[in-house]
Amino acid sequence: MAAKKLKTKQEEKSAARDFLKKAEDNYLAMLGALQNQNYNAAGTLALQCAISSADAICVQEKGIRSISSDHLDVCELVSAITLPEAKEKANLLKRIIAKKNLIQYERRNIFQQEAEEIVKYSSRFYQWVASSIK
Repeated sequence: MAAKKLKTKQEEKSAARDFLKKAEDNYLAMLGALQNQNYNAAGTLALQCAISSADAICVQEKGIRSISSDHLDVCELVSAITLPEAKEKANLLKRIIAKKNLIQYERRNIFQQEAEEIVKYSSRFYQWVASSIK
């Protein structure tokens, strides 16, 4: 079976800082939403923070970002980065993105524990990316 062709877009490596700024804005808003017990908002912002963080690190390291409609495809790009911990962080990103359907499309609201967990995972991913961007 042939390897899946990922849909990507070329970006100038200098754009990594722009994606990191988006991630930072979502990160700060996510923390505020969690503190204010706005769990649905915290979950949505955690997803956005993680995706923008992934775009930032992929653009810096590979000059590309995912434009696939399947958000899990970005995990493959992150996994292929040569930075230490990239594979581990790609697995963390998978755990975050796996919650997307629950957070954004299901009827029920997310629980405090679910929000706290995704915020924790997204914070770890964001902080890894932020410390890796030059």
